Amino acid sequence: MLDTLPSFRYHPDPVATGSLVAADTRCPLCNLVRGYTYVGPTYAIDEVEGLCPWCIADGSAAQAYGADFTDIEVGVPAGVTATVLEEVSRRTPGFSGWQTEHWTYHCDDACAFLGKVGAEQLASLPDEARTAIAAESRAVDHWSEELLSDVLANLSRDGSPTGYLFQCLHCGAFTGYLDFD
Repeated sequence: MLDTLPSFRYHPDPVATGSLVAADTRCPLCNLVRGYTYVGPTYAIDEVEGLCPWCIADGSAAQAYGADFTDIEVGVPAGVTATVLEEVSRRTPGFSGWQTEHWTYHCDDACAFLGKVGAEQLASLPDEARTAIAAESRAVDHWSEELLSDVLANLSRDGSPTGYLFQCLHCGAFTGYLDFD
């Protein structure tokens, strides 16, 4: 039987996004079989696999292994507190991407990670989601509208290029970015 997952403020559904999977794996830290295991990135000196979400949520995995689960250094606004950054990097399941994954921020807080998106998923979301995914490439890469439109039309949730979609917990605004293999 699967235990009820701990809640993660910034990653509301880590099973749906593929960061956690149902498994009868014994956590190397708490030594319990809890029904789920973490399969996202772990940045630590020693390789660590099979962590349970409870050891991530309470910070014991980060403390025991000196681990971070997400890169929090990209685009952090000045108003985001160290407490928020620590919760995202050390007590929230990360997600796998093509290059270096990173979290997004809005309203001086971290956003909730909604998941990877392709053109099909974007088509079923509000236009603001597509605009948010495009915004970083427009600002950082200075892509033409034609190139950006072509890339967005060819997004793949499971292939390259991929969109990573987030949503502000305060105002509901979408944020995100594109990534390639």
